Amino acid sequence: MTVERLPAYPLEEVLEVKNRRVEMAELVVKEKKKLLEIEEQKLREREAERDKVKEHYKIKMNQLRQELDQGTTSDKIVQIKVYLKVVQERLVAEEKKVKDQKTQVDLAQKNLDIARNQLKDREKERDKIVTHRKEWTKEMIKEMVVIETRAEDELGSTMFLTKFSQQKGEARRELLKEPHERKKERL
Repeated sequence: MTVERLPAYPLEEVLEVKNRRVEMAELVVKEKKKLLEIEEQKLREREAERDKVKEHYKIKMNQLRQELDQGTTSDKIVQIKVYLKVVQERLVAEEKKVKDQKTQVDLAQKNLDIARNQLKDREKERDKIVTHRKEWTKEMIKEMVVIETRAEDELGSTMFLTKFSQQKGEARRELLKEPHERKKERL
């Protein structure tokens, strides 16, 4: 019994649809991974910009301390304090950008997780159909073997009955042709 002789699998179209859905889900996962990587790269850039501003702020604070230690004019101290406020506002803005970008990274990660879950679900659906196909194939092979066995039994029975009928017919013919010869043998 060969698999080629089996009838067409009735859910073949469903299996093809499931395979296409898995392929599409895989593409979505790849796309979501790329988007996550882009968002993470943006986050690293934002953090680098923030760190530059922080470093600049620290440098200006140290300059203010040095000026205060040296006893500089109040105009220069006021000027440094005003500049420090500007740098501090810029630092707050950069921190907000970092926070907003972290939110974008989290959102991209959630989207990737959702896409992965969809992929898993679609793979499970496909695997169920594949498992069903294997079981169906096994059952069909069993049924085909039973059908072939019955056909062989019928053929064997037919051949036996044909031979038996022929033998009976020959025996009758012999009986009908030679009744005189048998009578002679009896005497």
